[in-house]
Amino acid sequence: MDFIISTIYATYEVISMKTSTEIASAAKLIGEERAVEAYARAGFDAWDFSMFDMCCYDWETKTVKPSAHPLASGAALTLARRLKRIGLDNGIHCNQSHAPFPSDCPPIRDHLKLAIECTAEAGGAICVIHPANLRSAQENADMYCELLPFAKACGVKIATENMWCWDNDKDQCCFAACATPQSFLEHLELVNDPNFVACLDLGHAEMRGLGTSAPEMIRALGSHLQALHIHDNDQWHDSHQIPFSMQIPFSPIIQALKDMDYQGYFTLEADQYLSAYTPETITQGIAKLAEAAHRFEDLFWKV
Repeated sequence: MDFIISTIYATYEVISMKTSTEIASAAKLIGEERAVEAYARAGFDAWDFSMFDMCCYDWETKTVKPSAHPLASGAALTLARRLKRIGLDNGIHCNQSHAPFPSDCPPIRDHLKLAIECTAEAGGAICVIHPANLRSAQENADMYCELLPFAKACGVKIATENMWCWDNDKDQCCFAACATPQSFLEHLELVNDPNFVACLDLGHAEMRGLGTSAPEMIRALGSHLQALHIHDNDQWHDSHQIPFSMQIPFSPIIQALKDMDYQGYFTLEADQYLSAYTPETITQGIAKLAEAAHRFEDLFWKV
């Protein structure tokens, strides 16, 4: 009987422990270690290892800038292990990660295997690696196929993500890799590997100009969908704000996730939200993020 009760309890924990968030925005203010601790105290179940500081890309010069950050200074794996231990000591674990981008920048491309290895060392199961926005599905698939044997050896799945470009003439976003259901499915089908999955960025999917929506993308991706980036915007710009604060209608999104029997985490990527806070006030912002994440989770279970 004790075994049965323990099994039921463990199963309940796995099913109910769903909320996660990226740590990069908090780390800018208080460092990665304190960020993981703060998210644990706020009630998040997991954390998303954002590794953008592994390669500091300058979008104006299109070059990688030197950085003294541990992720860029040869101490990346040590940091990953330390964050895993800090998280577990505080009752929180790494569920997924985000590799640096753009992936078609050669110095960044050279670091993608390190990002995968850091994911494994941190305890994450999925590493999100952007497709190159303007490369063909076949070119992106070739990149993923090159990385997958290493990822499998590390015990990590690779997730691709829906992207966007900007049309200055129309003042709205326009097509990029995986931006539509057709493009996303083409990438998945070309790679055709169970360790290659989909991460849907809900905010990207809701931006005007792409002719799709998050619910449509969710239903098209089906069981391929194993990770999310959740944030809010005005359905025009990529604002990455706290959910339920702007114009994205989350009810039909949550209904689609429920209908498709989504089994993954509810991972926030509201990385612009904490920019309004300071190191002294950041715990207030993190608490609000946790409230939004749990509201999303509660709505999912109530559908």
